[in-house]
Formats: sequence, structure tokens, C-alpha cells
Amino acid sequence: MSRALRELIEAGPVTPAALDAFLAGRQVPMVEGGTVTFLYRGEADAVYLQHWIYGLPAAVPFTRLDGTDLWYLAQEIPVRSRVEYKLEVQEGDRSRLIRDPLNPLLAHDPFGANSVCQGADYRPPRWAEPDPESRPGRVETLRIDSAALGRSEEVGLYLPARFRPTRRYPLLVVHDGFDYLRYAALQTVLDNLIHRNEVAGMIVALTQSRDRLREYAADERHARFLVEELVPRLERDYPLAAGPAQRGLMGASFGAVASLATAWRHPGCFGRLLLQSGSFAFTDIGPSRRGPAFEPVVEFVNAFRARPAAVAERVFVSCGVYESLIYENRSIVPLLQRTGMQVRYVEAHDGHNWENWRDRLREGLSYLFPGPLWMIYE
Repeated sequence: MSRALRELIEAGPVTPAALDAFLAGRQVPMVEGGTVTFLYRGEADAVYLQHWIYGLPAAVPFTRLDGTDLWYLAQEIPVRSRVEYKLEVQEGDRSRLIRDPLNPLLAHDPFGANSVCQGADYRPPRWAEPDPESRPGRVETLRIDSAALGRSEEVGLYLPARFRPTRRYPLLVVHDGFDYLRYAALQTVLDNLIHRNEVAGMIVALTQSRDRLREYAADERHARFLVEELVPRLERDYPLAAGPAQRGLMGASFGAVASLATAWRHPGCFGRLLLQSGSFAFTDIGPSRRGPAFEPVVEFVNAFRARPAAVAERVFVSCGVYESLIYENRSIVPLLQRTGMQVRYVEAHDGHNWENWRDRLREGLSYLFPGPLWMIYE
């Protein structure tokens, strides 16, 4: 446990007033090197830490400090880690899953919000925070009547600051693009990195499937929508640079599968891939237990593993070591490298979440679409 909590206990009887004073203004969880102490205060029969660290028990019990309503749990968490969690509080037959009331730090996703533990030496990236010196780009929307998907599709389009119709820009197509805007600060990241000349000024198409578990699961119709409908429409209406080296695909989880599968179905169209925590399930060396939604993914990944092909020129792959998908991502990297593609692979002490994906954007985007700074100094 933390030194401060140990000193409180050793000082003698812990009164409610002493607890009030101890908690006042204190940052919780308490982080000391590789040890993190979680706290909960309130009447309960049991309290558990519910986290998303693959390989550890999902529910880790707290200990109640005798004679008080304070519960504590000390965990070893590596430095530079970032862990999202909730607390399970049991009272009789009732069990509640709550955010940590002593911790104001939250991370949001399409399903709500989680409390966040920032381990020692973790710092949110400054380049993901609004910078008053960075001129903002703008996001506009367009509609495409898609024969491939059988519906009208809305696509967001990020145009960089100082956009000029007389210039030519690379194109990056982002799966779950509006989620990247909401939960991974994508527009702020683009504004800052382009302003700092770390990333080339680019046009970014933001797609958002209404049926992502089907359409992102290596679906041929989705690939046709991107290659035969979206890209030609953008080439007609916007000043895009020519050639596969000037076009990229990006996505996380199933979006990473959709990116790799589209490039595989249409080699020579996209020369840059940014794959984050890809759901690259396979069964060629054993069964998959990931459920029916993964069946088309497994079929695609098995086929790719059997016949790896150079589907792009550069690929950036990232994954969190706390994810259940870490094995699949580690496994696919040597296959990509074996084809002759240039591959950069990065792991982080984080999980399957939007802020993990946000934190890797600077390295990924500058590797795939370097701006003047890297082209001069790298």
C-alpha cells in the first residue's frame, strides 16, 4: 500500500475526521513508482476493482480498514501505464458497477465513461491538447449514394488549415472516423501535427458504418464502397495527390481489419496503413473463441496468413499489452514484414480503448505521412 496510507494506519485509531483530513485534496488512486493504491469510502459488504487488463483476474477484491468505511487495494502496475477501470460495490444481494467517486479522471467511449489510473511517468500527450497557436482545420460532410452498400452514406471530411484548391493533398480514410473525433481528439491532433510540420497537410475522410461488425469484418461490399465510390468521388471534387503512396487507410479494432482487408482486396490502391489493436483473429493453429461476429474475420486472416502479400508500402501497427488482442497483433507483424513492406510496430502499457489509440497517432501519422520537419531532419 502507499506510504501515506500506511502512516495513517500506524498513527493510531483512524477516526472519520482523520479520514476526512487524509482524503482532502489527495489524488486517488495513489501512485508510488510501480505501486498503485486504490481507495473507496462507503458502507459495503465487498468492493472489487473491475479493470481491463487481460491475463489478470477481472475482479480484484479490496480490503476494509478495520473500524472504518475505507476500503483499499494495492496493485503493482508498470510505470507509464494507463488503466481504465470501474468499482463493483456489493451491498447484500445488490451489486453496483460505478466510476471511482474519489477519482475525477475519466475516459469516454461510445458506451459511456470509465475511471482512469495513470501510472507513474504516464503523461497525456501535449500534442493532443488544444494549442492556441495551431490554426484549426475544418470538418465538412458529404453524402454518397452507395450502390455497394445499398444506401446513402454520410462521410466527414477534414480539410487542413490553409487549405488551397491549387495544392495537392494526401488522402487518409479513417474507419470509425467520427468516434476518432469524439474520443481520440483526432481533429486537435491533426491541427497540431500539421501546424508543427510533423505531419503533411492532408485531407482525411471520416467514415462511420451503421453496421460495423458486419461491414468492417473483411466485407467485400465495404471495400468496393471505399475503392470504387468514395475515392473516385473525392478525386473528382478535391485536389488529391496521385499514387498509392499518397493514400492511406486507418482504423482500430474491427476498423483495422477493414483497413487491411480493403488493401488486400485492392492492392495498389492504398500505400499507407495505420492499424491499431486489430481484431486479427485466426484459427490456423487452433480454434478461435471470439464468437460468430469474428467468423468472416477469421476466414480473411487465415487466408492472409496462408499467403501473405505486400498490400501497401508502409504499415504502422500498434497494440496495448493489456489487450486480449496482443497475441494476434504480435503474430501478424512478422507476416507483414516478410512481404517486404516497411513496418513499424509499437506496444503500449494500455488497453483496448480510444485514448490508447490517440496516444499512438503522432508516431503513426508521422511515419506514414511525414511533414517537412521529418523529411528534413530524419
